[in-house]
Amino acid sequence: MDKLFRNKLAIFIFAAPALILFTVVLFIPICTSVYYSFCEYVSTTRTYDFIGLKNYKDLLKDPIMRTAFKNSMFFLVFSCVSQLIGGLVLAGLLTNIKKGRNLFKNIIYLPCVLSSAALGLLWMFIFSEKLGINNLLKQFGIKGLPWMSDIRGFIILPMWVIAFVALWQYVGQSMMLYMAQISGIDKSLYEASYIDGCSKFQAFFHITLPLIRPMVGTAMSLNAIGSLKFFDLIFNMTDENALNHELDVLATHLYRQGFKFSKYGYASAIGVILIILCLVATAIINRLFKTDTYER
Repeated sequence: MDKLFRNKLAIFIFAAPALILFTVVLFIPICTSVYYSFCEYVSTTRTYDFIGLKNYKDLLKDPIMRTAFKNSMFFLVFSCVSQLIGGLVLAGLLTNIKKGRNLFKNIIYLPCVLSSAALGLLWMFIFSEKLGINNLLKQFGIKGLPWMSDIRGFIILPMWVIAFVALWQYVGQSMMLYMAQISGIDKSLYEASYIDGCSKFQAFFHITLPLIRPMVGTAMSLNAIGSLKFFDLIFNMTDENALNHELDVLATHLYRQGFKFSKYGYASAIGVILIILCLVATAIINRLFKTDTYER
């Protein structure tokens, strides 16, 4: 095996398929989008005219872009914090459950594998002003809330509703990652702590959390990237032209500019901003959760 790893040709042969796939599927489209972000698409000739930084200057003046950026930042912060806390709590509880652990684990993880488009339509009916929750409250003489139409406040109510639906759908992913890391912790560490008088609560904070720190960073990076490119739930739970685009995020604004108005250069500029935000968020999270390597 050591001889195989020293053979540079063998390394290249094994790595070539992944490198080719990465280049064709990811690297080339990103480079193309960066170039198109400096161009304007001419529909009559189906060509791209170079216009420099005009698309980026227009982004700074676009009020919908400012709203979309604010909403995306809200999703980023909310998803990272809520899924960190929710995932850790669920992982800690299920790790200590002997009976029914797999059942509860599968129930919580199930929404992750379901179609976001279907779930978006389901929750749209649940939070409809005339159906779902409001209709149930009406039976008890309680007036329901305008869940998907109230635009008061810096972060409007529909954004909170969609954020909690996203938490419900994806918290199982964080929980599974944390449980996988917790299961690899040596049980003798917990036994020694209990002998020294530690409670399970103290052991979780002083043993479990430090040892799963790398996985927390990984899970938060996935949450950050997922929240920034958040699209399907919002697209399916809301009316595209409702509330004067108050529910837009970067991904929906990109979709509308590119596929509805054919402003491919402008949409590419939004995509570049989205890529930069993903890289910055990942770098910050990796910096915060950087751990020193150690020998067992």
